Amino acid sequence: MTPQAPTPAYRRLSVEERRAQLLDAALSLFAHRAPEEVSLDDVAEAAGVSRPLVYRYFPGGKQQLYEAALRSAAEELRHCFDEPREGPLVPRLTRALDRYLTFVAGHDAGFAALLQGGSVVETSRTTAIVDGVRRAAAEHILSHLKVADPGPRLRMTVRMWITAVEAASLIWLDEGKQPPADELRDWLVEQFVAVLTVTAGRDEQTASVVRALSSADG
Repeated sequence: MTPQAPTPAYRRLSVEERRAQLLDAALSLFAHRAPEEVSLDDVAEAAGVSRPLVYRYFPGGKQQLYEAALRSAAEELRHCFDEPREGPLVPRLTRALDRYLTFVAGHDAGFAALLQGGSVVETSRTTAIVDGVRRAAAEHILSHLKVADPGPRLRMTVRMWITAVEAASLIWLDEGKQPPADELRDWLVEQFVAVLTVTAGRDEQTASVVRALSSADG
């Protein structure tokens, strides 16, 4: 008799490992399809598990799974702007935008549904998660500017620019990722410097920031 090939050892996943596996599968699906187009059966198939197992970890169904996936994606986006506070601002901002646009490109058509709302599964909780990313990005940028107590004009300028980055990212996807990512990145950095300069004409705190940036770059 021909000996049978040994059966691969089955490794039971821990609760944390299984949950991470399901979230990875969900994120992969949400990255390219709107949340309302993804079913729990789709997630189960992508993860190679049964539908009841998905429910065991996410008894709230797709809504709970979507919110958990959104939190995971939001955490990744927060890290995009978490750049060491060393060296001139422009190279730091350039590296942060490189990571941000890499995330956008990786999630492609699902970026709007995943992080910008417009989904039938959007709730006040999902909106709060996304807004938390914007606020965290603003805090990171203000810390790069070395401003501990920003006034309303500077704070508004930074948050307006973050909104512009989001809008430009969505348009960039609609335009088939044109212009190239490095050109879009450089343009967005130039826009940030430009809006700071405009605000500096009306706000002494921002003017001080612009002078400090000019001194550091010069």
